[in-house]
Amino acid sequence: MNNYEKLTEQPVEGLILKLSVPTIISMLVTTFYNMADTYFVSRMKSTSATGAVGVVFSLMAVIQAFGFFFGHGSGNFISRALGAGDYDKAEKMAATGFFSAIIAGILIMASGLVFLRPLAYLLGATKTIYPYAKDYLSIILVGAPFMCSSLVLNNQLRFQGKASFAMIGITAGAVLNCLLDPLLITTVGLGIKGAAVATVISQIASFFILYFVSKKSGGIQIRLKNFTPRKFYMLNILNGGAPSLLRQSVASLATVCLNFAAGAFGDYAITAMSICSKVVMFLNSAMIGFGQGFQPVCGFNYGAKKYDRVKKSFWFCIKVSLIALVLLSAAAFAAAPQIIGIFSEDPLVIDFGIAALRFTCISFPLNSWIVMSNMCMQTIGKSFRASFLAVARQGIVLIPFIFILPYFFAGLGIQISQLCSDVVTFIIAIPLQISTLKEMS
Repeated sequence: MNNYEKLTEQPVEGLILKLSVPTIISMLVTTFYNMADTYFVSRMKSTSATGAVGVVFSLMAVIQAFGFFFGHGSGNFISRALGAGDYDKAEKMAATGFFSAIIAGILIMASGLVFLRPLAYLLGATKTIYPYAKDYLSIILVGAPFMCSSLVLNNQLRFQGKASFAMIGITAGAVLNCLLDPLLITTVGLGIKGAAVATVISQIASFFILYFVSKKSGGIQIRLKNFTPRKFYMLNILNGGAPSLLRQSVASLATVCLNFAAGAFGDYAITAMSICSKVVMFLNSAMIGFGQGFQPVCGFNYGAKKYDRVKKSFWFCIKVSLIALVLLSAAAFAAAPQIIGIFSEDPLVIDFGIAALRFTCISFPLNSWIVMSNMCMQTIGKSFRASFLAVARQGIVLIPFIFILPYFFAGLGIQISQLCSDVVTFIIAIPLQISTLKEMS
């Protein structure tokens, strides 16, 4: 049975579970990079150094945003094209997405290095955090082209139903990062620079591994001659990738806003909210990985006009992700002191972080509907709705809360901002997705 027959004929429940295992691992590993740096840098016993990793994470989120933009934009098109039997367009889109990501990564690297000092302060660094942020940021920027293009290869493999191949490169890079972090930070004595070097080396390794497995996977081959940056392909990348770009970029902007708001209370508040955000992102990545197992099934069947299978897949994902998020939220709520304590020994950081994490856990299960709805709309080409929902939770809803709530509730306002945003975004997402499902008839 070929890939098309498998994705359009086999029971959707088994397909999604099979495809989601490697994507869950890939997403957990992708978010683990910065968590590993945070953990090993925290062993330096410096709240400012740990805060610097959190500050620079906003820039890493932007780099990832462009990787997801070209990866999801090209990948969504590829899955629909393969579902419709158009292999030639799928090949051209694969090359266009890949080489465009490399160009974008080079531009980010160059502009970031030129404006390094103002960029660090723009990301929310304080005067005490800046020296560490500068050292970390200057090295991380060098890895931007590799980070962007690695995410494109990962997502293109995934949208072709070859998620296990996509997992290999990402996982290998994460393992290497964990091995290099303690070696370069402590043994070699590079400090926070060592964490950045470890991350860049790991990203480069992931890039070459993913490029190699993409050639050996039996799927679409990346060839320079197929690079076709014409209006048709770029508009389709924009249509399919804009929700990812907006979601990641606005999330980065929200993190910057959070850094500034928390900075009014001191470095400990920035560090605490940074740790909380990474923990929540790590937990959320498992659910996003599960949803990514749904996307090729959704894309192929939507392209083949098998709308009943699309709907069945969506409701299955909602049920499974809701149960999983309730369990994860309960576990994180109970273990909040231990989780925050892994990344900091500062009592101020721990107390502030525990409250922030527990408040976020209360609304966390609502993301099952928010994220799955966003992925469904994005995959079937409902770009405007998907983009609007993508920027709601981490942008047009969250950012106002970040600045308004502390005015009335001081530090508590910062800690409950994500909870309030999740509730409002959930209310917005319900009619958007219901109307999308009704249109598939």
